Amino acid sequence: MTSPGSSHEHYRHGIRENLHQFTHQLGQVFLVGLTIGMMRTVVPALAESEFGVAEGSFMMLTSFVVAFGFVKGSLNFVAGRLSERIGRKKVLLLGWLSAIPIPFMVLYAPSWSWIVAATVLLGINQGLCWSMTQTAKMDITRADERGFTMGMNEFSGYVGVAVAGIVTGYLAMGLGPRLGLFVFGAAVIALAIVLTLTSIRETHAWAKAESARHASGNPDGPRAKISRLVSDDPTTGEMFALMSWRDRRMVAFSQAGLVEKFVDALVWVFYPVFLYQQGLGLDAIGWVVGIYGFVWGGSQFVTGRLSDHIGRLKPIVWGMWLCGGGVALTLLGTGVVWWSFAAAVTGFGMALLYPNLSAAVADISHPNWRSSAIGIYRFWRDLGYGIGALCFGLVAHLTGAVTAGFWFVAIAMFLSGALVMAWGEETHPRLNPEV
Repeated sequence: MTSPGSSHEHYRHGIRENLHQFTHQLGQVFLVGLTIGMMRTVVPALAESEFGVAEGSFMMLTSFVVAFGFVKGSLNFVAGRLSERIGRKKVLLLGWLSAIPIPFMVLYAPSWSWIVAATVLLGINQGLCWSMTQTAKMDITRADERGFTMGMNEFSGYVGVAVAGIVTGYLAMGLGPRLGLFVFGAAVIALAIVLTLTSIRETHAWAKAESARHASGNPDGPRAKISRLVSDDPTTGEMFALMSWRDRRMVAFSQAGLVEKFVDALVWVFYPVFLYQQGLGLDAIGWVVGIYGFVWGGSQFVTGRLSDHIGRLKPIVWGMWLCGGGVALTLLGTGVVWWSFAAAVTGFGMALLYPNLSAAVADISHPNWRSSAIGIYRFWRDLGYGIGALCFGLVAHLTGAVTAGFWFVAIAMFLSGALVMAWGEETHPRLNPEV
């Protein structure tokens, strides 16, 4: 006679215990980063000359990132719920299949509207794929490894973003912008589909095993202060309410996620335009934007693990303020060295806050609904692309200056960090356990 939960005992949690699958999932998120990174240097800088966006049409220029934000945010929400029904691997594969037309659309785009449409598909791809790499790693690792796990996930993804920004800058100069992006994109998407089919395992069973241990009163390590404002099997509406207004901690983290995406949208849309206006070539723009990505990605190797020791709340608040400071610094000096320094400060701020917001949400989520909680947090977070681009596009339109968008984002980051300080709490189960 087997004891209850014994069928779950061979699903062991931990990075070391699941290293093979953990490594393959890191490879997947690197490819996801390459896919979005290919749209970040060449497309905004050449919006006018290559795709017909009139000079000074800030709202038209931001339209593709607005579309991306609203689509990716919605798909994060869908991905979290869907993966609890059909599994993580199928959702990941759907995400890659949706990306297949993107390189062809860039290659043949007769107008900017095609770029906006390609970016909608990119939003579907990113919402499904990035969500699943994150959820799958959370399934197979332990609670005391969550900061490091999130750090490694985002490290791998944003190094991919940075690498793609630099490589596509050079490819665009060598092969021409359209063919360069096509060759790069087609190769990355084909490789990702092959690896998903051959190397990725379904990880939902690990989440079920963790849930069974919770139910039996034998969780690994200290118990987290999991939100009691919903049942163990909440409806989609109950989950949305919990994340968006019922649990003050979740609200603090969701709004911080939304506002910090203003920074990434700014780097995506206005950095290349601003630097192009200052006379930099595509290769130099690729490096400045790439430094932001490399510092953000590379530092998360450390900042995720740091939060496993000192907690999530401090790095989140420090990161929000440092990031806002880095955006402001961009306008306070000139030259490639100065802009690279400002980009590095911004990137390090992002590294402090980014993996630790997701880890904080995961800390206080029940394993039954953790994927949904992360999905809804990511819905609000990536909506920040759309809302941020709309807001700073409008500010730039009204003032006639791209620099006004930078000041808007810097101020928003300082205010949002203050709100996290007021409403958030430490979520690390060891540092603030349920007693």
